[in-house]
Amino acid sequence: MPRAKRGFKARRRRNRILKHASGYHSARSRLFGYAKEVVMKAWVYAYAHRKLRKRDFRRLWIARINAAARLNGTTYSRLMHALKNANVALDRKILSDIAIADSATFTQILQSVGIAA
Repeated sequence: MPRAKRGFKARRRRNRILKHASGYHSARSRLFGYAKEVVMKAWVYAYAHRKLRKRDFRRLWIARINAAARLNGTTYSRLMHALKNANVALDRKILSDIAIADSATFTQILQSVGIAA
């Protein structure tokens, strides 16, 4: 009686992991056991960093807005408070882009909410 070799499903599962491990160094890309460890860890990191990327971008936008606000004689917190009170619905990403690309428009926004330098 021939030995059972698990067949198609097991081969497809192993090949899927090895395909994800292509590009890794040495046994990590060739041996299923090692490849499974590093691929699973990579997936965990990818999941976590999809969340962290959102935080990192928000921090970057806030830093840019703060720098532009200080050039206009105010601070980030005062600016955001004034924008909220004036019901200006610009999010941080858009404000950051405006501050970087078009400082004159950013200054006009500050003047329209009552913050002028």
